[in-house]
Amino acid sequence: MSRSPRDRELEAGSLAHYEDAAYYTATYARRLADVTFYVALARQAQGPVLEYGVGNGRIALPIARHGVEVVGVDHSPPMLRDLRQRLEREPEEVRHRVRVVRGDMRRARLRRRFPLVLCTFNTVLHLYTREDVEAFLARVRAHLAPGGRFVVDLSVPPLADLARDASQPFHAPRFRHPSAGTVVKNREYFDYDPVRQVLFVSMEFEPVGAPEGAWTTPLAHRQFFPQEWAALLHYNGFGVDRVEGDFHGGPLAKDSDVMVWHTRRR
Repeated sequence: MSRSPRDRELEAGSLAHYEDAAYYTATYARRLADVTFYVALARQAQGPVLEYGVGNGRIALPIARHGVEVVGVDHSPPMLRDLRQRLEREPEEVRHRVRVVRGDMRRARLRRRFPLVLCTFNTVLHLYTREDVEAFLARVRAHLAPGGRFVVDLSVPPLADLARDASQPFHAPRFRHPSAGTVVKNREYFDYDPVRQVLFVSMEFEPVGAPEGAWTTPLAHRQFFPQEWAALLHYNGFGVDRVEGDFHGGPLAKDSDVMVWHTRRR
């Protein structure tokens, strides 16, 4: 079956941001609140834990270091390759607690159930259609043990970014790119498609003094509004225990930039 140009854009937007594990690690090195939050959940559940969007183990490795078994699913070969390299540097008991599965979260079948299933750090924003969401939530239901919990975090749609002029760049601070090894200028363009509810972000990196070496990394994130996500969970067999607006147990409010959903199979 042939793909339309827009389909190729979505495919690139779901993969490109995860092709450089060193950049990803440096960019999110200070994002620690969700790590602490998920480690506490995993210790409470006592494992095993299934994490969708395991990436290079930013959350899974701390969970394993705290004595809990983790099965991680991800579709990015570069990120999983980096995770395996990181595991080689861990103590044997930590390595044995982590199982890595490369697969599509809409289709992966693990033939086991878990008391805790996680979908971390906006992974669900790569589910671009209702059919994608339904297929994924069916897999979650199949992998949940009786009485198990499904916890997912996703960003609240950033209205300022959705309203940006797609032709005007947002200038981020210069930084030393860990893979390029040089200081780069960083510009981001935001182009929101309100019909598909997808925010397309083009991240441009230009080495200082060498504009000919510039490159662009695309990112495509589906935007789910809170009431919409609640309906998707409800009509796919999940009951919501609570929704939080941060990783410290605070309420979901109009100024929240993240929503954390604690759910169970109905």
